[in-house]
Amino acid sequence: MDQITEGIVFRQIKMATGRRMILLFTKKYGKISVGTNISEKGRTRSSLALRPFTYGSYHIFEGRNYFNLDKADSIRSFYSIGEDLDKYVSAGFVLELTEKAVPEGIPQPAVFQVLLDFMEEISERNGQHRTLVLAYEIQLLRILGFFPKLDSCACCGRPGNWKSFSVPDGGTICPECREKKSASGEDSLIYDTEFDIVNVIQYFAGNPMKAFRKLALQKDAAEHLQQIIRRYLEYYLDIGKLKSESMWNESV
Repeated sequence: MDQITEGIVFRQIKMATGRRMILLFTKKYGKISVGTNISEKGRTRSSLALRPFTYGSYHIFEGRNYFNLDKADSIRSFYSIGEDLDKYVSAGFVLELTEKAVPEGIPQPAVFQVLLDFMEEISERNGQHRTLVLAYEIQLLRILGFFPKLDSCACCGRPGNWKSFSVPDGGTICPECREKKSASGEDSLIYDTEFDIVNVIQYFAGNPMKAFRKLALQKDAAEHLQQIIRRYLEYYLDIGKLKSESMWNESV
């Protein structure tokens, strides 16, 4: 492989040799690890493209044991993310979540585009970033094929707009099934909501990121929905505790 691809840096590791390993989310090849001698301390076009929250173009070629990166160029630097602590931790949480959710070496162009759209919108947003993060998480679930069942009870199939959400069953459940599970002690990951969870999730899934620039859920509803979606991600995508999660929860 000797190609130029668009990409976003997930993270980097400094090696004893002075080289660095970059975990890069590329549009063409998905998540890949590349080695580079490019210094992050300079102000060259290549060094600027390796900084956090930068959308860049990367020249990658295949070495003996791993891929190498010898040239990079910034396409768009979302510098405003780094200037605001709440934006920074929210965007950092989304990057880490995406890194854990996507497999190595498999192109994910739809995820790449939604991530790029998220970075665009959070760079322009003023406060209440949890709503935008929720929109991203829900769209990530849709793209990866783990979207919850919302048009009928996930247990018995009864049609309806139900307000109880069962993580193990993969969607909303009717009052009768909710009561049965409570009676049998099978309700540890079932959440009851006061808001219309079906329409909220469907709206998040069906609209582009730019639709959420000035939209914000009420704080209680956003926190409750985030708890549900977080447990759902953990259950179906095997995403455990994230390093950025504690700081993000405190900031938002």
